[in-house]
Amino acid sequence: MTVATPSDRAIVMTRDFAAPRALVFAAWTEPDLVMRWYGAHGWQVVTAEIDLRVGGAWRFVWEGPDGAGMAAGGRYREIDAPSRLVYTESFDEHWYPGQALVTHDLAARDGTTTLTTTFLFESRRVRDLVIASPMDRGVAEGYDRLDAVLDELNRP
Repeated sequence: MTVATPSDRAIVMTRDFAAPRALVFAAWTEPDLVMRWYGAHGWQVVTAEIDLRVGGAWRFVWEGPDGAGMAAGGRYREIDAPSRLVYTESFDEHWYPGQALVTHDLAARDGTTTLTTTFLFESRRVRDLVIASPMDRGVAEGYDRLDAVLDELNRP
């Protein structure tokens, strides 16, 4: 996974997956799939509510080590399956202030899907706070879990 900061407010993460983009898109939008992979090592999604329509809401609840918990949600702004998904993201107990606008762009090539995720924050200060956190490690760990799910689902 690559991580870049192309502007004062943005973080861009890019990762290739050996799976069709419709399947990668489904992993972000189908609750039963989200629950199988989304989160860092030691964290498990226990609730995934998804109303996949523009203006529809999503909400995920995680359980983590030593009884820790976390929840986030937002609203879908753009859905162009299987190539693009845009939504807001805000955590119940804000580890960063405000909300982010998250854009997933999925490009297909030769059986591989390149997922480019852009997080747009309210300010450079918020972006820098997120960069200083272990967010990139957590995303990478979740993507490793996603690789395993996609491999299982993509077997002939």
